[in-house]
Amino acid sequence: MELEKRPEGRPQEPPRRSDPEGCVAAVVRVPVRIVALVLVVPVRMAWDVLVVAGRFLRDTVFRPAGRALAWLGRLLFVWPLVGIWRYAVVPLGKGVAFLGRVLLVVPAVWLYRRVLTPAGRGLYAALAWLGRYLVVVPAAWLYAWLLTPVGHALAWCGRGLAWCLGLIATGVGAVLYWTTRVLVVLPALALWRWVLSPVGRVLAVIGREVVDALGHAWRIAGYVSRAFGRFLGTLWRWTVAEPARWAYRSVLTPVGHAVRDTVLRPVADAGRAAGRVTRQALAAARLTVRQTRADVRRALFGEPVKPRPVGRREPSVAEARTLGSSTTALTKD
Repeated sequence: MELEKRPEGRPQEPPRRSDPEGCVAAVVRVPVRIVALVLVVPVRMAWDVLVVAGRFLRDTVFRPAGRALAWLGRLLFVWPLVGIWRYAVVPLGKGVAFLGRVLLVVPAVWLYRRVLTPAGRGLYAALAWLGRYLVVVPAAWLYAWLLTPVGHALAWCGRGLAWCLGLIATGVGAVLYWTTRVLVVLPALALWRWVLSPVGRVLAVIGREVVDALGHAWRIAGYVSRAFGRFLGTLWRWTVAEPARWAYRSVLTPVGHAVRDTVLRPVADAGRAAGRVTRQALAAARLTVRQTRADVRRALFGEPVKPRPVGRREPSVAEARTLGSSTTALTKD
């Protein structure tokens, strides 16, 4: 056991390699990885470019186009079919079902209950007696006295024939087994053990190394492509984005503020003042025209007649009864 104490004077043996294909793997690994790296890096970079272009097209072209096509499909196909199914097929199907029930099911049920069932009950006894003495009794006699002995004889003959065929098949099978074992199985086993198995191990090692090399190359190419993309992004940032941002912040923004403070804002204030003066002038002109028109009308037609005020006070109860007089019909002379 591993937990037991090793003897002090005995040196520890180095661990043995359990991989029998170590030499082949060591010989194949480095060249295959170099070739795979050289071949895979351009493919990975092209793949990354295609992925970025595909995502851009998906977000800007394919997804809006898909939504538009889906909406158009619903408009042209789904909604018309739903309308046809809901307002044409379903009512028509209900009508056909109702007609079938009224014209077929109900008459058939009535015919079965009122006609066929009583007729079947009246014929049942006669049919049962005829069936018993014309079918059941002859069939039982035929089975007991003819078919049973014949079946036993045929079964005995079949068992003997099966025993003979079993002996023949056993002998033929033994001959075929040994012939096939000597002529096919043993050569195939030797070929597999001494030729195909070693070649297969070597090919398996080579294939595993090729697959591992492709995986390593793909990952390294991903790092290279990512680094190249970051380099392009940094180059774009420091050659285009940062100068543009600096120009916007340091040049365009102060110039814009200066233009706003020295040109646009005074022009706007002057425009507002001019508009205010214009509105005041127009209001004064309208007031002058109105007064002039009133003076001309007064000079031509005179002062307008003011309406006389009319008393709108309601009469009291006594005034309403006496119609405004101080006497009544009882006190009049």
